[in-house]
Amino acid sequence: MPWYHYLLQFLSGVLLTNGIPHFVHGLSGAPFQSPFAKPPGVGESSALVNVYWGFANLVGGAVLLTRFAPVSRIGWLLVAVGVLLMGTGNATHFAKVRASKSHA
Repeated sequence: MPWYHYLLQFLSGVLLTNGIPHFVHGLSGAPFQSPFAKPPGVGESSALVNVYWGFANLVGGAVLLTRFAPVSRIGWLLVAVGVLLMGTGNATHFAKVRASKSHA
């Protein structure tokens, strides 16, 4: 299997995980941080922007996962590592953003 398949399997986990908080906040009608806010990743975008951004991430992750579906344990491990790294990064970043907003 070409090396880039492994990279794309990892990226599928990243995109799927990143799509979840944006899509859920958007569906609930809550504003949430996004790359389109000012400042990016710190300011909040509207619920509708987050629905679209979350959906784009979920679709991108699903397309990569189906197109480059893991056929070995290492492939599934890379998907899981992508999920865990993005989840850890999101949790850390959003916790810092929320803590700074509660002190403001």
